[in-house]
Amino acid sequence: AKNSATTPNLEAVLAENNSANNQQIKDLQDPTEAQDAVTKNYTYSKAEVDALLANLQSQIDDLESDNSSGSITDQDGNTYNYLTYGDQVWTVDNAEMVTYRDGTAIPEVTDDTEWESLTTGAWCYYDNDPTKPRLYNWYAVMGIHDAASLSDASLRKEFAPEGWHVPSDAEWTTLENHLIANGYNYDETTSGNKIAKSMASTTAWISTANLGTPGNDQSLNNSSGFNAFPEGTRYFYGSFNYEGNDALFWSSTELSTNSASSRNLNYFYPYLNSNYLINKQFGFSVRFVRAF
Repeated sequence: AKNSATTPNLEAVLAENNSANNQQIKDLQDPTEAQDAVTKNYTYSKAEVDALLANLQSQIDDLESDNSSGSITDQDGNTYNYLTYGDQVWTVDNAEMVTYRDGTAIPEVTDDTEWESLTTGAWCYYDNDPTKPRLYNWYAVMGIHDAASLSDASLRKEFAPEGWHVPSDAEWTTLENHLIANGYNYDETTSGNKIAKSMASTTAWISTANLGTPGNDQSLNNSSGFNAFPEGTRYFYGSFNYEGNDALFWSSTELSTNSASSRNLNYFYPYLNSNYLINKQFGFSVRFVRAF
C-alpha cells in the first residue's frame, strides 16, 4: 500500500495553488513546475488520441480487407501500386529501379556473352529496347553486387524499397492458396489451381480459344488486380523470347548454386506455374511483398 504521508488525496490534488506534495497537475499547456512538465510529456489531447486510434483502425482495416490498396515509391522515385491479399500486401506493378536501396547502381548489360557469364546483379530492357520493360537476373534481386557478396550474404545490398522484399517461394504459394480459396479460379471453384486469368493483365497476351486462360477473352482477365503483363524473358545465354506468351517472376528462394525458383503465367494455360531449377542468369520481372 502507498504511504498516506506522501500520497495526496483527491481534495489536495484538485485544490487551487496547492502543490499536493509536488504531484499536482497544474498546467499542461504551459508548465511552470517540474511535475507539470513531466505530465505534459505523457499527456495527449482527445483530438490526438482520436487521430492515433483512427490511424490504428486504418491499419487494421488494411490488414483485414482484401484488396486494400495504396502506393509506394522506390529509391529511384518510381511509384508502385499495391493490393492486400489476405495477410499479404503485394505490389501490382513490376520493378523498375536501376539502383539498390543505398544508391549503388545496378549495371545495365546488353551484350549476350557478358549476360551469360554474370554472377553479379544486372538488368536489361526486353530486346534491349528502352520502350520495353526492365528484366533482372536473380543476382540483382538478391543484392549480389560483387564477387565478395556472391559468397557472403552479409555483404549483399537491398534491392526492394524500404519495408518491402522480394517474395520467397513460400510467399508465392501463400498468394496462390489465398486466390484459390477466395474464388479467383476462372470457374469460381475453390480447389485446384486455375487462377492465371485472374492474375493476368487485360491486354498484350497472345490470343487462344482455350477457356480460362490469359489469352482467352482478355477483357475478363485481372479480377484479382495482380495485373501481370506478358513481358517475356531474357535467356541465360542472352537472347530474348516469350513476349506476349509469358509473365515470369523471380522468387528469392535459392535452390542450388546455379538455380532459383520462380513463377509464371502462360497465355495458353489456366494455372500459375511453379518453376524450379531456373538458371539465375535468366532475366525476369520482379514484384515485392511488404515486410511486417
